[in-house]
Amino acid sequence: MHFKTVIEPFRIKMVEPIHMSTEKERRNYLKEAKNNLFLLESEKVIIDLLTDSGTSAMSAQQWGGIMMGDESYAGAKSWEKMRKAIFDLTGYDYILPIHQGRAGESILYSQLGGKGKVFISNTHFDTTRANIEYSGALAVDCLSEQGKQPALEHPFKGNIDVKKLEQTILKHGAESIGAVVLTVTNNSGGGQPVSMQNAKDVRAICDKYQVLFLLDCCRIAENSYFVAQREQAYKNVSYRAIAQEMFALSDGAVMSAKKDALVNMGGFIALRDKKIADACANMLIMKEGFVTYGGLSGRDMEALAIGLVEVFDKDYLHYRISSTTYLGDKLTALGVPVIRPIGGHAVYVDAKTFYDHIPVDEYPGHALACDLYLKGGIRACEIGSVMFGKYSESGELIPAQMELVRLAIPRRVYTQSHLDYVVETFEAVLAEKQSSKGMKIIYEPAFLRHFTAHFARLLPEYASVV
Repeated sequence: MHFKTVIEPFRIKMVEPIHMSTEKERRNYLKEAKNNLFLLESEKVIIDLLTDSGTSAMSAQQWGGIMMGDESYAGAKSWEKMRKAIFDLTGYDYILPIHQGRAGESILYSQLGGKGKVFISNTHFDTTRANIEYSGALAVDCLSEQGKQPALEHPFKGNIDVKKLEQTILKHGAESIGAVVLTVTNNSGGGQPVSMQNAKDVRAICDKYQVLFLLDCCRIAENSYFVAQREQAYKNVSYRAIAQEMFALSDGAVMSAKKDALVNMGGFIALRDKKIADACANMLIMKEGFVTYGGLSGRDMEALAIGLVEVFDKDYLHYRISSTTYLGDKLTALGVPVIRPIGGHAVYVDAKTFYDHIPVDEYPGHALACDLYLKGGIRACEIGSVMFGKYSESGELIPAQMELVRLAIPRRVYTQSHLDYVVETFEAVLAEKQSSKGMKIIYEPAFLRHFTAHFARLLPEYASVV
């Protein structure tokens, strides 16, 4: 019998209380946080959808593994377990532990980047772009045309545009290309998957021009699920085998294990090239720690090794993608414009369409994220012109390609009733959407401004949260 309800394939053994704040309280909380949801204290949030990074609930097996953590400085048994789990999955000989993805990006792109270098991706995420640009290199996105159309139904909207990829290589010269970085799934592009065929096409172009091909693989298991469901040749292939094939196509990978390894801290760099790996290892020792722990405790490495196996469980992945789709379909039925089809780790609301009365230079995505918090205590993340916008030489905003609000769902944390509460909050926001106003930035840092910028509402009726 086929059941319509997809239940959580786990039992809950421990709970954490949620403070059910009032809207009046949240107005004061948001004012204290300078209208930046990143600056809120977590206890002041009811449903936290800011990120799926490091927010997973670990399994009983992972917690048991933590008790086995070997905290030796060099050559710990926990490192050997982690190294073997990564090697078995990726097939790469050179593996470096890191405490999270951006640390790996900093190390790797400091070695591959520099002035005159160019990195090409389907879509670089915020920290990836920042680390590349900080090195003096240029980060170029070549997202497929389908991926630029939020409402379009297409199975692999995360794909890189292979024609533009080749044109970009020819424009800058193959010798200037630091690497092609394929992000799977494509986070900034709406959590959309990348097809195996697209990865094969990228491999062929990189071979043609002798260019390094890397994966940003923090959601490789979720991407593998979509490949199995949507790419005919892989419908009977296991999710793990699909991931292994995609790793086999590339020259290396960076992983924030805080996503699809189901841990709260950890990651790795894995490479085929010894010369690059040696250069990264030297930097790792200076910035992270010795090459057999890289900023991680033995406990972290034990949990990571177990998580890399658990994440490919077919029941878990079916539940994971189904629960995200459940929220996205409910919002679609309400009339909320979201990126379709629904991605793996998050639902992305098209804030430009939702708040079509707010111009892009008044940051409709950030306005919507703040309204969701005020109405329901939901913390979401703007992925639009606050995160990716730049300024022209004259100081004018160069907006992002899309104005999105990401509802990133932590793994194994929230139940269906939590997601139903999110839907009800959107109903409340929809009812008053024409009265919402835009935002202005009153302070911003030079890099990654969305983390620490201060904002103000543009009209006096919101003075209580300015």
